[in-house]
Amino acid sequence: MRSSVLIAGIGNIFQGDDAFGVAVAHKLGTLEFPTEVKVMDVGIRSIDLAFALLDQHDLTILVDVTSRGCAPGTLYTIEIQPDDIPELDEDSVIVNSHSLNPVRVLALAKSMGASFKRVLLVGCEPLVLTHDESGHIGLSEVVQAAVDSAVQIIRRMVQEFTHGGAITIEEEVYSHEPG
Repeated sequence: MRSSVLIAGIGNIFQGDDAFGVAVAHKLGTLEFPTEVKVMDVGIRSIDLAFALLDQHDLTILVDVTSRGCAPGTLYTIEIQPDDIPELDEDSVIVNSHSLNPVRVLALAKSMGASFKRVLLVGCEPLVLTHDESGHIGLSEVVQAAVDSAVQIIRRMVQEFTHGGAITIEEEVYSHEPG
């Protein structure tokens, strides 16, 4: 049996760089992948992602903005261990109409019976996470410049995983310094 892979792009297109995961998912959606690889533009639809996680994928790659204090545009690959996924408690707010918290959605899916084999987060350090009153929708220049690198990282990880299971993970994998 072939290993299944879920790649989920997360983000709110109306909140600047929060749309990073969506932009990466759109770019990945134009590429050829083996049939066992599913690419999803999740956006802010927590429930859709939770139900997709119930399919018990061998590898789940979440793509989202990740603030860790480095220069905007820096990419990270972070492995989320099953023990890192909390139990859902009655005070947890899962659905938010403006954002999606990946850890909370993992907790929701876990409470619904999902089990996780391997979960990775490909994150990008944001520059702008606010609504632009001018009506402009889109990523900042530095985060847009990181999209192609994130796509290449994810393609490499999928290829490594589907051809043997081992994935090379580097904590900080890319840093874009403006001109």
